[in-house]
Amino acid sequence: MIEAAGEERAVDSLLLDRFVREIKSMVPHLDAEGAAIVNCTPLVDLTDELVECARSEYGLNLSGRDLKVYGKLESKMVGGSVKVRPAIQIIEDAITSGRLRERTTIFEATSGNFGIALGLMRRLNLDVVALVSRKLQDGVLEELARSGVKTLNLDIEICPAPGLKADPSTLVARVVASGVRDQLSQYGFDTSVFDNSREEIEGLLARDDAIGLAKVLARIYKGFCPEQYDNELNVRAHETLTGPEIEQQIAKRGGSLSEFKFVCAFGTGGTSAGLSEYVLGKFRRKAVHLVFPIVNQDVAGIRTREKALGLKFYAPKMYAGEHEVDFVEAKRVLAFFVRKGYDIGESSALVIYAVLQMVNYGVGERFVAILADGSQKYVESWEKLETEENLQVTLQEAGSSQADFGGVIWTHPVFLPSGAGVELLASSLGCDKSKIRVAEAGDVESLYLRHEITEGLGRLLTKDGRKLLLVCMNGSTSLRIAQLLSQQGVGVVSLKGGMAALSANEGEKASGLIQLARA
Repeated sequence: MIEAAGEERAVDSLLLDRFVREIKSMVPHLDAEGAAIVNCTPLVDLTDELVECARSEYGLNLSGRDLKVYGKLESKMVGGSVKVRPAIQIIEDAITSGRLRERTTIFEATSGNFGIALGLMRRLNLDVVALVSRKLQDGVLEELARSGVKTLNLDIEICPAPGLKADPSTLVARVVASGVRDQLSQYGFDTSVFDNSREEIEGLLARDDAIGLAKVLARIYKGFCPEQYDNELNVRAHETLTGPEIEQQIAKRGGSLSEFKFVCAFGTGGTSAGLSEYVLGKFRRKAVHLVFPIVNQDVAGIRTREKALGLKFYAPKMYAGEHEVDFVEAKRVLAFFVRKGYDIGESSALVIYAVLQMVNYGVGERFVAILADGSQKYVESWEKLETEENLQVTLQEAGSSQADFGGVIWTHPVFLPSGAGVELLASSLGCDKSKIRVAEAGDVESLYLRHEITEGLGRLLTKDGRKLLLVCMNGSTSLRIAQLLSQQGVGVVSLKGGMAALSANEGEKASGLIQLARA
């Protein structure tokens, strides 16, 4: 079992020495004299490509302007993203303050890049546990695994149950907590430590507070949490290194940073806040333009504006502008620049598209686009989106091909359909009630959390080669189950919209269609 480490605060000098030699020396840092920054990431001139992209992809003529657009290509850094910068400063501070020593486990909530950056610490034999969402692209999860990072999957996308008297978030939190406990056990952690804090952990999960959960796990297992969302070094890394580094590179090309605007996306807010602090301090002007995807768009590693509200490093008064950009339109930028050989990810495409629009509308002519990471870890997930669509059918499609299905299976780890719910499913799909089977909640949970097809669930799966139609409350749980079963060669599809698509019933009326599977 992995037990709690001691509370010593003495500096682990051997760990610090290895950190400086093996990791810090490989990333951007001040030289020995403190006069220049070395190991800089490339600052590439994107001007011609941007003009070509505007013309070929959007029919816009940006030629003939006194335009200069640079891209700060952070994918070329060891660790692959802009997140390496704050990770290095946070870890160095933790070692020099005695909070991080050999055999200490690092816990952190991450959307991917910061966790991959922390994976560099595996070279120092430090364990890293990243709290992640299943919604992360498969390539990101694989990159975390390749880096030696252990992941705790917190995102059990379980359908809500409108109108049910019991708090659904609390019920779901219990399932997720069980999953977290199982994963910690597999990694060798003492689960009795987890059990002693179970109530607090379930409360955090009920509020979707992965950031708070990382702090609690670090506390109870005597580990270290970088707290990237609240750690001032997340900002300072960009104020003391990224800003001066870009200024140094522009100066070598005969330009002045005072003429340029920064454009970046928002993840934790550290990059935008740090660059804002640097430019405000040196030039007494606002120069950072913040880019968000529009509401409800999911772009890897960054937040919509509404999800940035309330975060510590979201500081609107420091920005020169904020822009909400349609990622659907920006995808053409992504495809164009990847074809040109640039290693950029989704957020970078959003930033370049924002620059293109700002130029088109006369907002400026001198820009530095922060290209936060590369494309490779996202490619598999882009291809997977097409496959996911093939696993869903509409109510109309399901009803018209009902004879082709070997059965209808309700799949949910918390709720079961009531008698009225089964009646509604049968009548809506145009099939006999006997064709509808209900998977045991525990069997669904085993598949969801541990990817195990239990004997009970196995008995419900047809052996005649016909597909099964999976149903849940709103379609998200059954889609995930369909993905897991299809990976094991089972022919299944999920009803898009679930039971909610079958009836206009809401609130208390909808609660009559389901019941709790357990107390």
